[in-house]
Amino acid sequence: MLKERVLSAVVMVIVALAAIFWLPPLALTIALSALVVLGMWEWAQFVGFKSQMSRVVVAGVTTCILLLLVVANTDYINAARFMTDLSVIALFIACVWWLAALILVVTYPNSAKLWAKSVVAKFLFGICTLFPFLIGLLAIRFNNYTLDAYQGTYLLLYAFLLVWGADSGAYFFGRALGKHKLAPKVSPGKSWEGALGGLFTSGVIAFAFLQATPNDVFGRTLEMMPFIAVSVATVAISVLGDLAESMFKRQAGIKDSSNLIPGHGGILDRVDSLTAAIPFFATMFFFVL
Repeated sequence: MLKERVLSAVVMVIVALAAIFWLPPLALTIALSALVVLGMWEWAQFVGFKSQMSRVVVAGVTTCILLLLVVANTDYINAARFMTDLSVIALFIACVWWLAALILVVTYPNSAKLWAKSVVAKFLFGICTLFPFLIGLLAIRFNNYTLDAYQGTYLLLYAFLLVWGADSGAYFFGRALGKHKLAPKVSPGKSWEGALGGLFTSGVIAFAFLQATPNDVFGRTLEMMPFIAVSVATVAISVLGDLAESMFKRQAGIKDSSNLIPGHGGILDRVDSLTAAIPFFATMFFFVL
Protein backbone atom coordinates (compact mmCIF):
# COMPACT_ATOMS: atom_id res chain seq x y z
CA MET A 1 0.00 0.00 0.00
CA LEU A 2 2.78 2.46 0.90
CA LYS A 3 4.67 1.70 -2.33
CA GLU A 4 1.48 2.22 -4.34
CA ARG A 5 0.76 5.47 -2.51
CA VAL A 6 4.26 6.85 -3.07
CA LEU A 7 4.27 5.87 -6.75
CA SER A 8 0.88 7.51 -7.31
CA ALA A 9 2.08 10.67 -5.57
CA VAL A 10 5.20 10.86 -7.75
CA VAL A 11 3.15 10.42 -10.93
CA MET A 12 0.63 13.08 -9.82
CA VAL A 13 3.38 15.58 -9.07
CA ILE A 14 5.08 15.02 -12.42
CA VAL A 15 1.82 15.32 -14.37
CA ALA A 16 0.74 18.42 -12.41
CA LEU A 17 4.07 20.20 -12.90
CA ALA A 18 4.17 19.35 -16.60
CA ALA A 19 0.64 20.69 -17.09
CA ILE A 20 1.25 23.87 -15.09
CA PHE A 21 4.54 24.73 -16.81
CA TRP A 22 3.91 23.70 -20.40
CA LEU A 23 0.21 23.70 -21.25
CA PRO A 24 -1.07 26.89 -22.92
CA PRO A 25 -4.25 28.57 -21.59
CA LEU A 26 -6.82 26.65 -23.66
CA ALA A 27 -5.22 23.24 -23.15
CA LEU A 28 -4.85 23.75 -19.39
CA THR A 29 -8.44 24.98 -19.17
CA ILE A 30 -9.64 21.79 -20.84
CA ALA A 31 -7.42 19.60 -18.64
CA LEU A 32 -8.61 21.26 -15.43
CA SER A 33 -12.21 21.14 -16.65
CA ALA A 34 -11.80 17.36 -17.01
CA LEU A 35 -10.63 17.30 -13.38
CA VAL A 36 -13.78 19.18 -12.34
CA VAL A 37 -15.93 16.70 -14.29
CA LEU A 38 -14.35 13.84 -12.34
CA GLY A 39 -14.86 15.81 -9.14
CA MET A 40 -18.56 16.22 -9.88
CA TRP A 41 -18.78 12.51 -10.75
CA GLU A 42 -17.48 11.81 -7.25
CA TRP A 43 -19.66 14.51 -5.68
CA ALA A 44 -22.76 12.76 -7.02
CA GLN A 45 -22.25 10.21 -4.24
CA PHE A 46 -22.56 12.95 -1.64
CA VAL A 47 -25.87 13.92 -3.22
CA GLY A 48 -27.09 10.32 -2.92
CA PHE A 49 -26.55 9.12 -6.50
CA LYS A 50 -24.90 5.75 -5.94
CA SER A 51 -25.51 4.02 -9.29
CA GLN A 52 -22.88 4.37 -12.01
CA MET A 53 -25.47 5.48 -14.55
CA SER A 54 -26.72 8.41 -12.45
CA ARG A 55 -23.18 9.51 -11.73
CA VAL A 56 -22.25 9.31 -15.42
CA VAL A 57 -25.27 11.52 -16.19
CA VAL A 58 -24.00 14.09 -13.66
CA ALA A 59 -20.54 13.97 -15.24
CA GLY A 60 -22.09 14.34 -18.70
CA VAL A 61 -24.14 17.38 -17.73
CA THR A 62 -21.06 18.95 -16.11
CA THR A 63 -19.07 18.28 -19.28
CA CYS A 64 -21.71 19.99 -21.42
CA ILE A 65 -21.81 23.05 -19.14
CA LEU A 66 -18.03 23.41 -19.12
CA LEU A 67 -17.77 22.88 -22.88
CA LEU A 68 -20.32 25.62 -23.46
CA LEU A 69 -18.40 27.95 -21.16
CA VAL A 70 -15.10 27.16 -22.86
CA VAL A 71 -16.51 27.60 -26.37
CA ALA A 72 -18.24 30.85 -25.42
CA ASN A 73 -15.05 32.23 -23.90
CA THR A 74 -12.38 30.78 -26.21
CA ASP A 75 -11.09 34.21 -27.21
CA TYR A 76 -10.72 35.27 -23.57
CA ILE A 77 -9.04 31.96 -22.70
CA ASN A 78 -6.53 32.12 -25.56
CA ALA A 79 -5.71 35.67 -24.46
CA ALA A 80 -5.28 34.40 -20.87
CA ARG A 81 -7.97 36.82 -19.64
CA PHE A 82 -9.49 34.88 -16.76
CA MET A 83 -10.33 37.77 -14.43
CA THR A 84 -13.61 38.81 -16.07
CA ASP A 85 -16.69 40.21 -14.32
CA LEU A 86 -18.21 36.71 -14.12
CA SER A 87 -15.08 35.09 -12.72
CA VAL A 88 -14.79 37.81 -10.07
CA ILE A 89 -18.38 37.11 -9.04
CA ALA A 90 -17.61 33.39 -8.89
CA LEU A 91 -14.63 33.97 -6.58
CA PHE A 92 -16.69 36.10 -4.21
CA ILE A 93 -19.49 33.51 -4.25
CA ALA A 94 -16.88 30.94 -3.24
CA CYS A 95 -15.81 33.08 -0.27
CA VAL A 96 -19.43 33.38 0.84
CA TRP A 97 -19.91 29.62 0.38
CA TRP A 98 -16.92 28.77 2.56
CA LEU A 99 -18.23 31.08 5.26
CA ALA A 100 -21.52 29.18 5.10
CA ALA A 101 -19.60 25.87 5.07
CA LEU A 102 -17.88 26.91 8.30
CA ILE A 103 -21.28 27.26 9.95
CA LEU A 104 -22.41 23.90 8.56
CA VAL A 105 -19.28 22.14 9.84
CA VAL A 106 -19.33 23.76 13.28
CA THR A 107 -23.00 22.90 13.82
CA TYR A 108 -22.87 19.40 12.28
CA PRO A 109 -24.82 17.06 12.65
CA ASN A 110 -27.63 19.50 13.45
CA SER A 111 -26.93 21.45 10.26
CA ALA A 112 -27.51 18.29 8.22
CA LYS A 113 -31.22 18.57 9.01
CA LEU A 114 -31.31 21.56 6.66
CA TRP A 115 -29.53 20.02 3.66
CA ALA A 116 -29.12 16.25 3.99
CA LYS A 117 -32.34 15.45 2.10
CA SER A 118 -32.04 18.24 -0.47
CA VAL A 119 -30.57 17.14 -3.81
CA VAL A 120 -30.57 20.74 -5.05
CA ALA A 121 -28.70 22.06 -2.00
CA LYS A 122 -26.01 19.39 -2.20
CA PHE A 123 -25.50 19.96 -5.91
CA LEU A 124 -25.20 23.70 -5.28
CA PHE A 125 -22.58 22.95 -2.62
CA GLY A 126 -20.63 20.96 -5.21
CA ILE A 127 -20.88 23.68 -7.85
CA CYS A 128 -19.78 26.36 -5.36
CA THR A 129 -16.85 24.14 -4.38
CA LEU A 130 -15.52 23.03 -7.76
CA PHE A 131 -16.34 25.75 -10.30
CA PRO A 132 -14.66 28.65 -8.41
CA PHE A 133 -11.75 26.29 -7.74
CA LEU A 134 -11.30 25.93 -11.51
CA ILE A 135 -11.55 29.69 -12.05
CA GLY A 136 -9.14 30.44 -9.22
CA LEU A 137 -6.55 27.98 -10.56
CA LEU A 138 -6.66 29.50 -14.04
CA ALA A 139 -6.67 33.11 -12.81
CA ILE A 140 -3.61 32.47 -10.65
CA ARG A 141 -1.72 30.41 -13.22
CA PHE A 142 -2.14 32.98 -16.00
CA ASN A 143 -1.61 36.10 -13.94
CA ASN A 144 0.32 38.60 -16.12
CA TYR A 145 0.77 35.81 -18.70
CA THR A 146 1.34 38.16 -21.62
CA LEU A 147 4.20 39.88 -19.77
CA ASP A 148 5.78 36.80 -18.18
CA ALA A 149 4.58 33.32 -19.11
CA TYR A 150 5.79 31.80 -15.83
CA GLN A 151 4.94 34.46 -13.26
CA GLY A 152 1.58 32.87 -12.53
CA THR A 153 3.25 29.48 -12.31
CA TYR A 154 5.34 30.68 -9.36
CA LEU A 155 2.23 32.10 -7.71
CA LEU A 156 0.29 28.86 -8.12
CA LEU A 157 3.19 26.74 -6.92
CA TYR A 158 3.45 28.98 -3.87
CA ALA A 159 -0.22 28.36 -3.07
CA PHE A 160 0.34 24.59 -3.40
CA LEU A 161 3.53 24.72 -1.31
CA LEU A 162 1.73 26.76 1.33
CA VAL A 163 -1.20 24.36 1.73
CA TRP A 164 0.80 21.15 1.47
CA GLY A 165 3.60 22.43 3.70
CA ALA A 166 1.14 23.58 6.36
CA ASP A 167 -0.64 20.23 6.11
CA SER A 168 2.64 18.47 6.86
CA GLY A 169 3.27 20.84 9.77
CA ALA A 170 -0.21 20.14 11.12
CA TYR A 171 0.44 16.39 10.89
CA PHE A 172 3.67 16.54 12.89
CA PHE A 173 2.35 19.00 15.46
CA GLY A 174 -0.77 16.88 15.82
CA ARG A 175 1.20 13.67 16.29
CA ALA A 176 3.47 15.27 18.89
CA LEU A 177 1.03 17.47 20.81
CA GLY A 178 -2.51 16.67 19.72
CA LYS A 179 -4.91 16.24 22.64
CA HIS A 180 -7.94 18.38 21.88
CA LYS A 181 -10.17 17.35 18.97
CA LEU A 182 -10.84 20.04 16.37
CA ALA A 183 -14.11 18.69 14.96
CA PRO A 184 -14.74 15.23 16.46
CA LYS A 185 -18.18 14.83 14.84
CA VAL A 186 -16.74 15.50 11.39
CA SER A 187 -13.10 14.38 11.39
CA PRO A 188 -11.97 12.75 14.68
CA GLY A 189 -8.33 12.59 13.62
CA LYS A 190 -7.75 16.35 13.59
CA SER A 191 -6.71 18.28 16.69
CA TRP A 192 -6.53 21.94 17.64
CA GLU A 193 -2.82 21.54 18.29
CA GLY A 194 -2.32 20.19 14.77
CA ALA A 195 -4.39 22.98 13.23
CA LEU A 196 -2.48 25.67 15.11
CA GLY A 197 0.78 23.98 14.15
CA GLY A 198 -0.27 24.16 10.52
CA LEU A 199 -1.03 27.87 10.85
CA PHE A 200 2.36 28.45 12.46
CA THR A 201 4.03 26.51 9.63
CA SER A 202 2.23 28.62 7.03
CA GLY A 203 3.55 31.81 8.63
CA VAL A 204 7.08 30.42 8.52
CA ILE A 205 6.67 29.41 4.87
CA ALA A 206 5.36 32.85 3.90
CA PHE A 207 8.17 34.64 5.72
CA ALA A 208 10.87 32.37 4.29
CA PHE A 209 9.43 32.64 0.77
CA LEU A 210 9.52 36.44 0.70
CA GLN A 211 13.03 36.44 2.16
CA ALA A 212 14.33 33.96 -0.41
CA THR A 213 12.71 35.34 -3.59
CA PRO A 214 12.97 38.62 -5.55
CA ASN A 215 10.61 41.40 -4.45
CA ASP A 216 8.73 41.29 -7.74
CA VAL A 217 8.48 37.50 -8.08
CA PHE A 218 4.68 37.84 -8.41
CA GLY A 219 4.79 40.97 -10.55
CA ARG A 220 4.62 43.46 -7.72
CA THR A 221 6.22 44.11 -4.35
CA LEU A 222 4.33 42.54 -1.45
CA GLU A 223 4.42 43.80 2.13
CA MET A 224 5.59 41.17 4.62
CA MET A 225 2.82 41.30 7.24
CA PRO A 226 -0.19 41.39 4.87
CA PHE A 227 1.34 38.53 2.86
CA ILE A 228 1.85 36.43 5.97
CA ALA A 229 -1.69 37.24 7.16
CA VAL A 230 -3.21 36.18 3.84
CA SER A 231 -1.09 33.02 3.79
CA VAL A 232 -2.17 32.03 7.31
CA ALA A 233 -5.81 32.78 6.50
CA THR A 234 -5.52 30.68 3.31
CA VAL A 235 -4.32 27.70 5.31
CA ALA A 236 -7.13 28.18 7.83
CA ILE A 237 -9.62 28.09 4.94
CA SER A 238 -7.88 25.00 3.52
CA VAL A 239 -8.57 23.15 6.79
CA LEU A 240 -12.23 24.03 6.33
CA GLY A 241 -12.16 22.50 2.84
CA ASP A 242 -10.87 19.25 4.30
CA LEU A 243 -13.47 19.26 7.08
CA ALA A 244 -16.33 20.07 4.71
CA GLU A 245 -15.52 17.11 2.46
CA SER A 246 -15.23 14.87 5.53
CA MET A 247 -18.66 16.08 6.61
CA PHE A 248 -20.25 15.27 3.25
CA LYS A 249 -18.57 11.85 3.13
CA ARG A 250 -19.69 11.07 6.66
CA GLN A 251 -23.26 12.07 5.85
CA ALA A 252 -23.17 9.92 2.70
CA GLY A 253 -21.64 6.99 4.59
CA ILE A 254 -18.53 6.64 2.41
CA LYS A 255 -14.83 6.55 3.29
CA ASP A 256 -13.21 7.77 0.05
CA SER A 257 -14.74 9.85 -2.71
CA SER A 258 -13.63 7.14 -5.20
CA ASN A 259 -10.71 4.83 -5.96
CA LEU A 260 -9.46 6.67 -9.05
CA ILE A 261 -6.01 7.29 -7.53
CA PRO A 262 -4.33 4.09 -6.25
CA GLY A 263 -3.43 4.44 -2.58
CA HIS A 264 -5.00 7.89 -2.27
CA GLY A 265 -8.72 7.52 -2.92
CA GLY A 266 -10.42 9.98 -5.23
CA ILE A 267 -9.88 13.37 -6.82
CA LEU A 268 -11.80 15.16 -4.07
CA ASP A 269 -9.73 13.39 -1.41
CA ARG A 270 -6.60 14.96 -2.92
CA VAL A 271 -7.86 18.47 -3.64
CA ASP A 272 -10.35 19.03 -0.80
CA SER A 273 -8.08 21.54 0.96
CA LEU A 274 -7.23 23.30 -2.29
CA THR A 275 -10.88 23.71 -3.34
CA ALA A 276 -11.25 26.15 -0.46
CA ALA A 277 -7.75 27.60 -0.42
CA ILE A 278 -7.36 28.48 -4.10
CA PRO A 279 -10.46 30.71 -4.57
CA PHE A 280 -9.74 32.47 -1.27
CA PHE A 281 -6.06 33.00 -2.08
CA ALA A 282 -6.95 34.28 -5.56
CA THR A 283 -9.47 36.74 -4.11
CA MET A 284 -6.99 38.00 -1.54
CA PHE A 285 -4.13 38.29 -4.03
CA PHE A 286 -6.07 40.16 -6.69
CA PHE A 287 -8.18 42.41 -4.46
CA VAL A 288 -6.42 42.78 -1.09
CA LEU A 289 -2.64 42.41 -1.37
